Amino acid sequence: MNWKPELDELARREAFAREMGGVEKVKRQRDQGRLTVRERIDKLVDPKSFHEIGAISGIGEYDEHGELKHVTPANCVFGRAKLDGRTVVVVGDDFTVRGGSADASISAKPLMAEEMAHDFRLPIIRIIEGSGGGGSVKTIETKGAANLPGGIGGNRWYRYTTENLAHVPVVALGLGSVAGLGAARLAASHYSIMTRESAMFVAGPPVVKRLGQDLSKQELGGADIQTRAGGVDDAVDTEEEAFARARRFLSYLPPSVFELPPTLRSSDDPERSEEALIRAVPRNRRQVYKMRPIIESVVDKGSFFEVNSNFGRPIIVGLARLEGRAVLLLASDPFHYGGSWTAEACQKVVRWVDFAETFHLPIVYLMDCPGFMIGLEAEKAATIRHGVRAMAAVNQTTVPWCTVIIRNSFGVAGVVHQPADRFSIRYAWPSAYWGSLPLEGGIEAAYRAEIDAADDPVEKLKEIEDRLNKLRSPFRSAEKFWVEEIIDPRKTRSLLCEFARLAEPLRTPGLAKNMAIRP
Repeated sequence: MNWKPELDELARREAFAREMGGVEKVKRQRDQGRLTVRERIDKLVDPKSFHEIGAISGIGEYDEHGELKHVTPANCVFGRAKLDGRTVVVVGDDFTVRGGSADASISAKPLMAEEMAHDFRLPIIRIIEGSGGGGSVKTIETKGAANLPGGIGGNRWYRYTTENLAHVPVVALGLGSVAGLGAARLAASHYSIMTRESAMFVAGPPVVKRLGQDLSKQELGGADIQTRAGGVDDAVDTEEEAFARARRFLSYLPPSVFELPPTLRSSDDPERSEEALIRAVPRNRRQVYKMRPIIESVVDKGSFFEVNSNFGRPIIVGLARLEGRAVLLLASDPFHYGGSWTAEACQKVVRWVDFAETFHLPIVYLMDCPGFMIGLEAEKAATIRHGVRAMAAVNQTTVPWCTVIIRNSFGVAGVVHQPADRFSIRYAWPSAYWGSLPLEGGIEAAYRAEIDAADDPVEKLKEIEDRLNKLRSPFRSAEKFWVEEIIDPRKTRSLLCEFARLAEPLRTPGLAKNMAIRP
């Protein structure tokens, strides 16, 4: 006497789960160029490492004798797995079963995935395709009543979805049409990716059409729209690229806020000096230059992982390594508004500075900021309010901070290059140029009477500019100890690697001080 009949029954039910929505639905998924949820998980995680939970849950169909005929599995697949040898939680929508909608879900499954990530302090990766919400229009009829969003017993999932942002790394992949709560799950993450063929929206084209807007999925919520709006961080061409980016993003982070980011062995010489840096910034201050080659020259080779590149473009943000130690890197991009902080750039700073504080990442800022964006559109966007919030976020950080002033530092935005009233390391290149206001434009206002009274106003303006430019030299500021150090640009990598070494013992794992972590 043994339990083989029951084990055979278990195997039979597991086989139903692997069938997902059936042969036709699976074929349709693949014909449209998308992988199934199980294929996605297999390609994302380390081989044979996925341990599924609740595989045989679903809706059973029985004959008149109570014998099982078939099981339609729930359209949520989740469990734990290894990602580059580290344990993570993976939860995915199965679009082949009722298009990933709530009608075919068992709400306890995605909730348990969030609970497991929270309580076992594990990163979580959500693979999202569908709505995954509280129900569709049909739910009213199948349930016999209308669902109250957040009603009794219905809001526990929301608590874990947001609370996990303050505890563990959360990555979300949008791999198809993502709407409603599915869109919220995608956005409620530290890092979100979508394929260019995917779309995300609060409500899809049929609903929006009732507003008089007849739009396709791509026109309403395609990758270009969402990455420019900051709704999703990155867009890639293939699902395989999305998996690779998810793996790489997590490689810089600890499993939870209770641990430190991993330090990897680096073969890149911390004393490496790039001769090109001495020519990186043009003498002509009106001439732009490329910041990304500078970034690549000072961090460990190949380690810079840029995120959120299509949003808030005056600020470049990414993860990088310095002698194998992970840091968050901020850098100005003079190709976009000269590096001026727009309202969107300020929002970007808030989000990623909060992120660095949450996961104990030291911050490096390569600065070239001529101030906040000015003009009517900037005022309509409430740039100064977003700017003050960015200042607050920077000042609230406790992680070590190092700033290198590459060129401009002006006005209130110029102040926000390091936390206020605590020690941080700061260097300036010889190309640095700073003040309350740029001389260009300000001279005409400040010296208007003197210029107008001159026999040659143009020559007088040039004379004043030359005089003030000598005074604005960074060496004059260094004389007064208004700036600590002016450095040879070629020494930047060496000094940043030293900063990372100094910062390493200062990061204290524990619950993030700022609990209001924003996705």
